[in-house]
Amino acid sequence: MNKQNVTVRKAVIPIAGLGTRHFPASHAVKKELFPIVGTDGIARALFHYHLLELDAAGIEEICIIVQPGEEQMVRDYLRGPGDAYLKRLEKYPALLREAGQMRGFEQRVTFAVQRQQEGYGHAVFQTKSFAAGEMVLLGLGDHLFRGTPSPYRELAGTVKISGGKSVSAVNRISADELKGYGTIAGARRPENPRLIDVSLIIEKPSVAVARAQLRVDGDPGTHAAETWLGWFGLHLLAPSIYEVLEQMIRDDVRDHGEFQLTRAQEIQRRREGYLALEMTAAERFDFGVPDDFVRSLQAFRGADLQRRPESH
Repeated sequence: MNKQNVTVRKAVIPIAGLGTRHFPASHAVKKELFPIVGTDGIARALFHYHLLELDAAGIEEICIIVQPGEEQMVRDYLRGPGDAYLKRLEKYPALLREAGQMRGFEQRVTFAVQRQQEGYGHAVFQTKSFAAGEMVLLGLGDHLFRGTPSPYRELAGTVKISGGKSVSAVNRISADELKGYGTIAGARRPENPRLIDVSLIIEKPSVAVARAQLRVDGDPGTHAAETWLGWFGLHLLAPSIYEVLEQMIRDDVRDHGEFQLTRAQEIQRRREGYLALEMTAAERFDFGVPDDFVRSLQAFRGADLQRRPESH
């Protein structure tokens, strides 16, 4: 197959979490449906921005991971209001166009159900039949990502040079942030220093472990200026990730009581190699906890990158 013709057609958005840290608001409405105002002044549900960016990146099919019974909630949102309400929107052309686009998304979305809360890896495994042997683009449901070029589009584009390996977006993190992210060691490719051949992946390492084991050639090495490369929140996953997750679930391989995706990614790396792409011109907005939500809400609305997602 001509590498230039290889594309990523499918993406996965997990929103099956309980949103415990946002209780009691998350008891009324899922956190991924909380309203987020974009740079254009339009208020959309958080997960809606993933659809916009994935559409702009050329993704054709989108699978949303939900809890039992939540499919209808998402479909109702995307179908939008009835005719009487749409009539009222005629005085707001931008919002009327938004409603039409949402209905188009509703036709392209499918669902995978996570019936037990058993970790991020367990949630991703529920999309095995959706992936159907293809590579999938995975994005954290309670984070948003933006940049020029689009990090969604850029990561999906690495399929042409990845040789079939998984590729994770990474960015620089500090010692204080290590406790929140999977972190890598590896070697940069001379012809493309942002592309890294990963030699180790550790989930939420201690500072001591990170200092000893998680260096990427060319990164700062002194304690005064030390940083590491950790998960950005977007992953391009090769189909074999599902085989790894299936084996972990069968053998009950858990970390802190859950089936972790990062553990599966490290196993996949040992078997077939793994790549990372450093994001140097992109932003991540974390809406996972209330204080981060407040900060990200303002930052996302006022970001300097004043653009709508490009069409494809």
